[in-house]
Amino acid sequence: MTAHMTGQLFVVVGPSGAGKDTLMAGASAADPCLHWARRVITRPETAGGEPFEGTDEAGFDARLKRGDFALHWQAHRLRYGVTAAELAPLLAGRSVMVNGSRAALPAVQGAYPGLVVIRVSAPSAVLAARLAARGRESLTDIAARLQRASYDLPDGLTVLEVVNDATPQIGIERLRAAIYSVKA
Repeated sequence: MTAHMTGQLFVVVGPSGAGKDTLMAGASAADPCLHWARRVITRPETAGGEPFEGTDEAGFDARLKRGDFALHWQAHRLRYGVTAAELAPLLAGRSVMVNGSRAALPAVQGAYPGLVVIRVSAPSAVLAARLAARGRESLTDIAARLQRASYDLPDGLTVLEVVNDATPQIGIERLRAAIYSVKA
């Protein structure tokens, strides 16, 4: 590939517990041409989950003011950012996956009109069990997350569906199949 080629941006969305991070970690491990963009999040890195850079509100604000973020949004009382460096592999022809938010999709589409959204879903009982296993939220918080879980997306987007209701390996293969259906 030559440096002038551009890769494909995939924004992976779905409710908490759908397994987005597990699927993206597995897909990027299986294919070095897929880059999983690391996010900056206003929560402590000790909170677990995906590999991310933790920061506080002041740190996030400073980076936002400097123009560090190619993408940023707010969801679930947290702020999220993706640096330009994390999206740079697009310029080298690599595909980039971002764990995104439905609410941020219009802004992302404005900046990256060719983006493809991958909506990961799972049955409510599976979501509840996964959220409980994470141990980061109370049962009340989990119930609230499940009540507000929605699969609605803005109009005008290219959307691919991945159902993650089986083993992690099956989910990873479903995600990879969705990605390769676009790359073909």
